[in-house]
Amino acid sequence: MNDEQDSSDRGPARAAPRDSLFLLTSFMTPEGVPLGKARIRNLSATGLMADCERGVPAGTKVEFELRGVGKVTGTVAWAREDKIGLAFDEPIDPQLARKPVSTGAVPQAVPDYLRAHQRTIPRR
Repeated sequence: MNDEQDSSDRGPARAAPRDSLFLLTSFMTPEGVPLGKARIRNLSATGLMADCERGVPAGTKVEFELRGVGKVTGTVAWAREDKIGLAFDEPIDPQLARKPVSTGAVPQAVPDYLRAHQRTIPRR
């Protein structure tokens, strides 16, 4: 891929560093109209790039749930077929989306599935 072709496939330049990842979510309008599922490909404090189930035009206001962050709102800054660039209304902490999902339970030293197979050593 040459530089000219590469730059035409990207949206406008961004100032915030981006973090590549793969998260699934569903976009909707602020009124609750579903816009389809999306695969978030990269994420920064001020926006994201995603592959969408169907095209979402530039200028569209969207809402979605982001794991570890919660509800996020923004506007589609650019759209090319099924890919979009979204600018958030408020900055987020993108590292929260990378944290493992917790069940809220106290972590155990040995998982249950391993505990059943542990050998017990008789005491003397």
